[in-house]
Amino acid sequence: MSRAIKRLASDNPYILPRLSSASVPNLNTAVIGSPEYSKQLGKKSTETDITFYDLKKGETTVTMVEPSKYPERIQSLYYSLAFADYVILVAEKLDQYLGESLLMINACGVNEGAIVLRNYITEDQLKPFTKGTLLQWYEIVDDDPIKLRDKLLELAERPRTKQDGPGTVTVESAFNVRGIGTVALGNVKSGTISKHDQLKVLPGDKTAEVRSIQKHDVDFEKADVGDHVGVALKGVEATDLDRGTILTAESLKSTTEISAQTEIIPFFQTQFHQGSTLHLGHWMQFNLARITDIEDKGDKRPRITLTLERPLIHPVGAKAVINYIDSGKLRVAGTIQLP
Repeated sequence: MSRAIKRLASDNPYILPRLSSASVPNLNTAVIGSPEYSKQLGKKSTETDITFYDLKKGETTVTMVEPSKYPERIQSLYYSLAFADYVILVAEKLDQYLGESLLMINACGVNEGAIVLRNYITEDQLKPFTKGTLLQWYEIVDDDPIKLRDKLLELAERPRTKQDGPGTVTVESAFNVRGIGTVALGNVKSGTISKHDQLKVLPGDKTAEVRSIQKHDVDFEKADVGDHVGVALKGVEATDLDRGTILTAESLKSTTEISAQTEIIPFFQTQFHQGSTLHLGHWMQFNLARITDIEDKGDKRPRITLTLERPLIHPVGAKAVINYIDSGKLRVAGTIQLP
């Protein structure tokens, strides 16, 4: 995607690349635990609090993202995992940040991944950290960039289950391009989006038309679940599209108040109380919320009532990750059921 972005942002007229109506193999991957480890696997693209890298072989692509502001900013870790369908966890130290990363991966529900052991860490030493989490099923792989690249490309080529019906895109960034207009980058989370689709811009009441769709330098008529896309939009400005904005033709819920059961991580020791401020993560949203009521029986499943500063957009029955930034050590607290 990086070359396309540079071309879009240049002062020269944008020359459309070749058009394709077929899908291309792709895998969205988070690389956690070792800053810039992805440099060994792909080419660096854009960098903010999350950094993107691209790996491509023929028509097969792997989009990798690293949390470049973690551990200082827990949201950097969350955004990277919210983006991903697969995780490479590099275990360099058995410390609190490895533990926090493991628990965030588990809370985000990324059930496929691989673990690279470094600095003489053994599988037996890691087991107490992964026990009872999704990561106990992750494959232990060699610290070999060539083998890892081949593995990622092979995984990207697996057939994806297509989802017919209206699509949803979660926006990670947006910008204005001379001669093109508004361009948003993001992931297709459900269904299919097509050129000329009318998509609701949520939260809010605006609608945007899809003018064109790009995937790794190539224009497409459609994009499916799992695709990392750049979409040119008509009817909306880049300033309307913060990270976490949802572009959708589906019927999704917009929630500003939640009263629900939580699942708190056993290792999380901070006590919530009325007035505590949390951040709820769903897709690429990371929304501030305040506890207005709490029923806590000491079973790590308190029922809490929250008021959100900004509407949270989600499908019915989804879960959100609870983050407590003000916690002394562990900042990922657990999950909460959404209405």
